[in-house]
Amino acid sequence: METNARVLVVDDEERIRRLIKMYLEKEDFMVEEAENGSEALQQALENDYDVILLDIMMPEMDGIKVTEELRKEKSTPIIMLTAKGEEANRVQGFEVGTDDYIVKPFSPREVVLRVKALLRRVSSGDFRDGAPTKNLLVFPHLTIDHDAHRVTADGKEVALTPKEYELLCFLAKSPDKVFNRELLLKEVWEYEFFGDLRTVDTHVKRLREKLNNVSADAAKMIVTVWGVGYKFEVDDV
Repeated sequence: METNARVLVVDDEERIRRLIKMYLEKEDFMVEEAENGSEALQQALENDYDVILLDIMMPEMDGIKVTEELRKEKSTPIIMLTAKGEEANRVQGFEVGTDDYIVKPFSPREVVLRVKALLRRVSSGDFRDGAPTKNLLVFPHLTIDHDAHRVTADGKEVALTPKEYELLCFLAKSPDKVFNRELLLKEVWEYEFFGDLRTVDTHVKRLREKLNNVSADAAKMIVTVWGVGYKFEVDDV
């Protein structure tokens, strides 16, 4: 695990910044602060941080806009801090380039664990200025890293067989689209003939079980549409 990683904490509430800073510094992180979006963007562009903790609702410039502007220049990993009821904003955050999110109120320990998990996830690639963005599919509770062929749920790696991985990727690339078993056999198993539909059911069951062992929320994203097939659902997770 990388030590002395540099973290920028951005929140308009001083008490939240100081609390997060205290816990991160106990784990040997180097922490800097910003109290609004404009200040955060300037600091992020002028410095190389390993992770940015970014509040979504701030004066001058909100977290969505900060992320959008920063992504034009850098691919620094970002964890968005959001309040309950801001699900639409969280989804928008992922669309513009956020890597993870934490819902307020949160425990400082959770913040530390999320930061460490994100650093582990990106350790195989350099996210600083000039580096290419990693090939990731990022959702609440679940991340698929195509470059590393790795799946993490709530920051913990999920050990999948190649076919379980392919099935998850196929579903996740088209959120909320329903696929029947015949199509899944053709696309994932490359069966051009009518195969055993139980193959799909068995793999979905095993995939859910493995995800559930790490994160029940991630497992719920694999949804059965009775009488039709399966889909990957990102709403209300």
